[in-house]
Amino acid sequence: MNFNLRQLEAQETPFYYYDTQLLRTTLAALDAARAGEEHIHVHYAVKANARPELLRIILAAGLGADCVSGGEVRAALEAGFPAESIVFAGVGKADWELRLALEAGIGMFNVESLPELQRISELAVEMGKMARIALRINPNVDAHTHEKITTGLNENKFGLAMEDMLEAVREAERLEGVSYEGLHFHIGSSILDLGVFARLCERINELQDVLEKEGIVTRNINVGGGLGTHYEDPDVHPIPDFIGYMDTFRKYLNLRPGQHLHVEPGRSVVAQCGMLVSRVLYEKQGHEKKFLILDAGFTDLIRPALYNAHHLIQNLSSADQTATERYDVVGPICESSDVFQTQAPLPPSKRGDLIAFRTAGAYGEVMASQYNLRRLPGAVFDEQQN
Repeated sequence: MNFNLRQLEAQETPFYYYDTQLLRTTLAALDAARAGEEHIHVHYAVKANARPELLRIILAAGLGADCVSGGEVRAALEAGFPAESIVFAGVGKADWELRLALEAGIGMFNVESLPELQRISELAVEMGKMARIALRINPNVDAHTHEKITTGLNENKFGLAMEDMLEAVREAERLEGVSYEGLHFHIGSSILDLGVFARLCERINELQDVLEKEGIVTRNINVGGGLGTHYEDPDVHPIPDFIGYMDTFRKYLNLRPGQHLHVEPGRSVVAQCGMLVSRVLYEKQGHEKKFLILDAGFTDLIRPALYNAHHLIQNLSSADQTATERYDVVGPICESSDVFQTQAPLPPSKRGDLIAFRTAGAYGEVMASQYNLRRLPGAVFDEQQN
């Protein structure tokens, strides 16, 4: 990651630092993996990071947007994403969100239940619009990731069960104001085993066979997102395996002639380009262990507390990165769960040192809160240092 330590030391902590050069390199690698195939459409998952500065860079790279709220649809439109490049998922789309998306003429609604399908139809007819819809189907494929980010099993709040697929397609064909355009899938997040995506492809092939036997034409297959990134050693693995990811679908997914493939990466696009930078407030010596108390807490980066997620922690201020101590790295929040890592190996650290949490560009700043009436973290970009 590219950064200027002197510039970082001059900033008020905590803040998120974004290496936009790395983001552009990542986007170039993703585009190369797509190999110019016009039937493959990439929609960036805005929920990973909605910073307008990053959205504009992602837009310039030719990506569309994957949104899960009306606020994200609005953010994508304000950033300049063409409405037809926007897909809109989410299990609880309110009327105002549906109206916003219908008025804008977005490319696709990823529909997650029959009641939602019926409500879209009602609003579309009322507004004189036609909503293009894809039905989200749960393929019952285990992503083998954390239970709180696994979404593709047969029975959860997301999507429709496979056995309900045919009934839902028939309902979409019957209703006014909606046009059945495809199937949507999303099995989970932070997936590094590409074999999981191969199993998804096999299930999609089976479901397509069912639809074709009924004479149903499916123009679009959306395989969702989920490609992970390396949290343990971000400098060794700064770019995800986009080529292997795309090749998995080329090899295992039986696309029909004229079909379009849609993918929705989020974490893999922005995770490595961002880090949370905080400052040591106190080094506290306990009876059996040492604590580093930082000015950043789970209000700034909630993933460790919420998911037991690991982020590489680095002392940016230390010139000697070889000698290590063991610290419980904690924040100032009045909760015992405000712990980033126990027994983290770090150089001897002192008050005022800058501590960085790497691979925090995804689901970091966007999940920040003001619990304890804390200020939201700021943002600093490498382009501000040039």
